[in-house]
Amino acid sequence: MKDRSLRGAAAAATALALAAAAALTATVGAGQAAAASTVPVGLGGYADTRPAGTVGPGNSDGAPVTPKVTPNAAGKAAPTNDWWSSLIYQRYAGNPYSENLYAHPFTFKAVASGLEVGYPTTPTVTSDGRQYDHSHTRDLTLGVSGLNSPDTKVDGWSDWTVTPSWSDGAHALTATIGHGLPYVYAHATGGAAQITTATAPTVFADQGNVLGITVGGHHYGLFAPSGTDWTVSGSSLSAALGGKDYFSVAVLPSPADLALFRTYAYSFVTDTRVGWDFQPSAGTLTTTYTATTVPQEGSQTGTLLALYRHQWQATADPLTALTYTSPRGEMKVRQGGGFTTVQRTSGVLPSLPDAGGTDRAQLTALLRAQADAADPFAGATDTYWTGKALGRLAQLVPIADQLGETATRDKLLGLIKGKLQTWFRGTGSPVFAYDSTWKTLIGYPASYGSDAELNDHHFHYAYFIQAAATVARYDTAWAADNAWGGMVKLLAKDAANTDRADTRFPWLRSFDPYAGHAWASGHAGFAAGNNQESSSESLNFSSALVLYGAATGDTTLRDLGVYLYTTEANAVAQYWFDADHAVFPASFGHDTAGMVWGSGAAYATWWTASPGMIHGINVLPVNGGSLYLARRQDAVRANLAELRANNGGALTDWRDLLWEFEALADPAAAKADWNAGNAGYTPEEGESKAHTYHWIGNLAVLGTLDPATTADSPTAAVFTNGGTRTHVAHNFSTAARTIRFSDGYTLTVPARSTASERGSFQDGGSGGTDPSPSPSPSSSPTASPTPSPSPTLPPPSTGNTFYLQPGGALSTAYGSGAAADTVPSAGGANHDGTPYQAKVYEIRNVNGTLRAGGSTGFDLFLDAGTAVALGQQARVSYDLTGDGSIDRTETYRYFATDPVTGWERYSAGTAGLQSATGTLGDLAHGTVRIEVWSAIGNGPAQLRVGAAQAQGSASVLRIPFD
Repeated sequence: MKDRSLRGAAAAATALALAAAAALTATVGAGQAAAASTVPVGLGGYADTRPAGTVGPGNSDGAPVTPKVTPNAAGKAAPTNDWWSSLIYQRYAGNPYSENLYAHPFTFKAVASGLEVGYPTTPTVTSDGRQYDHSHTRDLTLGVSGLNSPDTKVDGWSDWTVTPSWSDGAHALTATIGHGLPYVYAHATGGAAQITTATAPTVFADQGNVLGITVGGHHYGLFAPSGTDWTVSGSSLSAALGGKDYFSVAVLPSPADLALFRTYAYSFVTDTRVGWDFQPSAGTLTTTYTATTVPQEGSQTGTLLALYRHQWQATADPLTALTYTSPRGEMKVRQGGGFTTVQRTSGVLPSLPDAGGTDRAQLTALLRAQADAADPFAGATDTYWTGKALGRLAQLVPIADQLGETATRDKLLGLIKGKLQTWFRGTGSPVFAYDSTWKTLIGYPASYGSDAELNDHHFHYAYFIQAAATVARYDTAWAADNAWGGMVKLLAKDAANTDRADTRFPWLRSFDPYAGHAWASGHAGFAAGNNQESSSESLNFSSALVLYGAATGDTTLRDLGVYLYTTEANAVAQYWFDADHAVFPASFGHDTAGMVWGSGAAYATWWTASPGMIHGINVLPVNGGSLYLARRQDAVRANLAELRANNGGALTDWRDLLWEFEALADPAAAKADWNAGNAGYTPEEGESKAHTYHWIGNLAVLGTLDPATTADSPTAAVFTNGGTRTHVAHNFSTAARTIRFSDGYTLTVPARSTASERGSFQDGGSGGTDPSPSPSPSSSPTASPTPSPSPTLPPPSTGNTFYLQPGGALSTAYGSGAAADTVPSAGGANHDGTPYQAKVYEIRNVNGTLRAGGSTGFDLFLDAGTAVALGQQARVSYDLTGDGSIDRTETYRYFATDPVTGWERYSAGTAGLQSATGTLGDLAHGTVRIEVWSAIGNGPAQLRVGAAQAQGSASVLRIPFD
């Protein structure tokens, strides 16, 4: 739920929370009086019973709760922190059913007579303009004639579905529901299938056992077994099931879709599973979503699935023309048993390199002030604030190392190790204790409901894992599983268990694989469903897994981190920052949300209406895992523009976080803000002036992230500053490693070191022409050496990087001077997917070997001037043998240019593949072509071509061939 930073006026809420905790202690404390035993894990361990006087999961009255499950689910690890958790975790004593449930496109609520069903299509905005909702409004209730159940229990679940169960002794109902499922799959005994509508329905189709109705402007298909018939009496509809026990209900995009939905109405989804494959060499993450179906009659398999925006943007699988409305924007429908997405990955750095952007004496003074503080942990005692302090100190360790401050570095490492070991010892206080009822590891002292509500475990534990990753970078022995690393991995498993055979913890407790992001509340006991406020703290968890997995050689943990990080970064861009301006309702009036709910989103936090904190809560903590924010620098600029507008033009609260955020899109402006204001502010609790100065100063030299360039390592990144590119990589292994970047550049990184090299590199080269040496490193094995420069290679006669030239040519060399080609207007028509008066650029007689796992990339620099509502689109074609027959065509989603004069980059990675035909193979005297046209709009646009190397912003096509 994320009420984690209660400050100022929220003191009263804190007092109420303490009172509730006291009540819960009085209720259940006696049952926990027995002394806890320590379960050993390496050199540490955890308690098998929570400490005396502490609390565990309870309801709002302070009474203990247990999972509400049927015998079929008894003993299984109960999923908390999910969209449907209010079914299994009874937060309110007076409601044994559920709160509102949001499984888009549907909404649901369990009641005594069965399952309320809705499909809200018109958002509402609160009177203060701070929240929009697609709130649950009942269109119909699905049940069994005569059903009056005393409660609803959970009969089973899968990766993104749940099956609630009702029984009153004489009647029984189960209903499988889930994200992306436009069906409810029901089994009923003891009576006829019963549908009660909120208002008298309009029947638009009556086919006996299949009925099409409209309620409240929404269309539904009702599907009873063959040979049965629906009876309509006012707002009551029933069907005797004829000795069968199944029926289904579907929400239809339109009445005309009833026949298609009938095809799959009896193909019941019985299981859903997500799987992922990180391919470092290609810099891609492939995620597979599979729905298992069992026919209740006939032999039909497969189903219809509604994909969220972050999913359909990343799939090349064919989609139907059907769509749904949701709080996450338009959902598109896939016909089949699943789908696959392919997302470009971006690197996580353990720290920024020293690019020479700071005054070393000033930075050293700021560093020592932190390390030598009387209480470096600032009085922190609970899991959240201890974690924040650990994160703050961990970010200073590499800075000390870069400065050659080895004594300070080692002092900081000692502080971090000592604090972690105190928590990891498994006895006394503080301690982690296992709750066998809810299958979870709770840290005591707890905070913000991490104990009594099972909130925020991924937020709190992220800081511990990040700090442990810093220790592992410098001391691998400490992080061994048989030392202290076993406890680190146990914290990771509590929030993100991926071992389906490990019954100690639920599968991916905090992360919702279909929604694409985590949820913070353990119980989801809200009318608006579950919620997550600080998406950035969730990304802090996944980036911690990447770093800790890489540091310890645990590629399974590392790849889990890559999956979580990549998926949630794309979801956050859409659902928290509305980067494409296609999710938030126009009436909402905000470019960012402080928190996302099942029903919508809010420009708010749990504890304050301060604009600085509303924006900053989705930035903190800033570290090398924050680079995902720079993948959409337009969204960063829009975010800060709104903040300044709402804050009187100034940055006040959390200025350091917001300067660091600004540095991801405009580092020069951030440096100016730091220079003007660094003397007069108080750092955010998880930040320090030393780290903020290091971050801003070095980004002022490095420039901004190049999100289109990937590497065959998850701990690498590329920055651009004008015509200068800097390649950065950290190598956690014990041997030197050559990192290959997708722009063709290679960088050799010594063992257990960071390396970076700057220069005006030509794509396809293996070295730089103008490397800038880093300051002298310390003598530690983790210093950041600068590789020796190697000369720029001449352009190859056949290559994989081609620059767009005036007149329609593609060349392996840069141009002689920037020019512009005019992309004609779309003439007010929609040419999405079909070239129209396209500008064509082509190269022939190309030879190359297809790179396994590779993909096409491009950067096209476009300018629509001040024209509005324009969008340009690209298509890449391959004639592999040059015989005039196209073997592979790739069409990319169009790019909406802004009405501001200046070049904008349209890249394959950010736009995503819209469709593809044919198959790639080796090129033998082949032809490669890129077409650019206006997909929408009434005006022309300019395409930058022929740019010289020194000018930068060169339009370029990259093909996946060696």
